Amino acid sequence: MGHILTEINRRFNAGSILAKYIYINVGIFIVIRLTIVIMRLFIKDTSFLEYIQMPSSWSLLAHRPWTAFTYMFVHFDFLHILFNMLWLYWFGKIFLMFFSGRQLGGLYVMGGIAGGLLFVISYRIFPFLRQFSENSFLIGASASIMAIVFAVSFYQKNYTINLLLLGRVKLIYLALGVFLLDIIAITSENTGGHIAHIGGSLLGIFFASQYRKGRDMTGFMNRIIDKFVNLITHRPSFKVYRRETDHTRNRKNRWTETDDEYRRRKNEENRAIDAILDKLKRSGYGSLSVEEKRKLFDASRQ
Repeated sequence: MGHILTEINRRFNAGSILAKYIYINVGIFIVIRLTIVIMRLFIKDTSFLEYIQMPSSWSLLAHRPWTAFTYMFVHFDFLHILFNMLWLYWFGKIFLMFFSGRQLGGLYVMGGIAGGLLFVISYRIFPFLRQFSENSFLIGASASIMAIVFAVSFYQKNYTINLLLLGRVKLIYLALGVFLLDIIAITSENTGGHIAHIGGSLLGIFFASQYRKGRDMTGFMNRIIDKFVNLITHRPSFKVYRRETDHTRNRKNRWTETDDEYRRRKNEENRAIDAILDKLKRSGYGSLSVEEKRKLFDASRQ
């Protein structure tokens, strides 16, 4: 079991931003489901979900502001997380063909916040929804994923994908079709989810329009994410020294890399590769320095 957890941790640290988000969503889903089983068996109480879902009530949200962030990583039903992660993987791969991993990471969070904000506002201003505002909650990564889908769809409007039964279809047509379905279904059973989809979609469109003008909206969010990650991962690290043998007698004070040091090194390497890929997309392969080409080649072999 320990070996499995170590391998998962290694793959997580070495993975791309896209892989990390999938790992986080799936990991949280497993923890939630196991916690619910244990709580139902012993104390018959699963109210803890209310503290990680985003409420539509302004007063309740004011007491639980962290839910504006946590909700976008929370899933309860298996099919919900399955389809969300498939969409995140498929369209995240397409997104990374034109943007960097850091932009995907920042846009995921910004799309989730935009979807959550529209969710809360809608339950405040529409009379039909106002009656449900005290007991409506939002969970799932859909708004974040819609931001990614619409960002790449409106940035590369002629990009086509192959759909079963339909053949080659422009990605923007698929995005607009989903957007129309969300509008039509606003008054259906999953009202909050469809509103959040629309909020994430609009954020994605805005990101694409701003990026065409040379502005990267995700820069500010990525700085916040970096500070948050550094805050929760900064802890004293213990260097593990090798026992001195005949082969190491003359190599004193040699130590192995700790998990904390490995994680920081991999994050720095991933940021460097993302910057090189961003430069490659903007200016072409010829603009890269010899050192940048070497780093890109080394990364492609991993």
